[in-house]
Amino acid sequence: MSRKPAIREAEPSLVVSHGCDFFGEDRHPLKDVAALSVYLENTVPYLDRPAVAPLAEPESRTLPDAEAAWLAEHLLKVARNRRIKPGVAALARSLADAAGRAAAEGKSWTWTVERSPAP
Repeated sequence: MSRKPAIREAEPSLVVSHGCDFFGEDRHPLKDVAALSVYLENTVPYLDRPAVAPLAEPESRTLPDAEAAWLAEHLLKVARNRRIKPGVAALARSLADAAGRAAAEGKSWTWTVERSPAP
């Protein structure tokens, strides 16, 4: 009789502002965000790839509203691609929505990385 444990270890995650939950935040696992960055790099020209590099190795930072709008546009390209896996597309859409909300309000988009507590 094997059962999946109800309590799991906390995994490192990226918390972004202007999200959909009660507190206005969204939480995404870092490994999923890093996987998304590979798809995102293919939507921008080669010279613009440093602009999307922060998603490859996310860290706590604040993006101005203009940069959030630019990133939201490219995240939507990934989300709308029908050859992308559904999980990756959903993550791209969620991040694009949060970035779009921040840009529409004229506020900066904030990322906070939460690591697992040390044992």
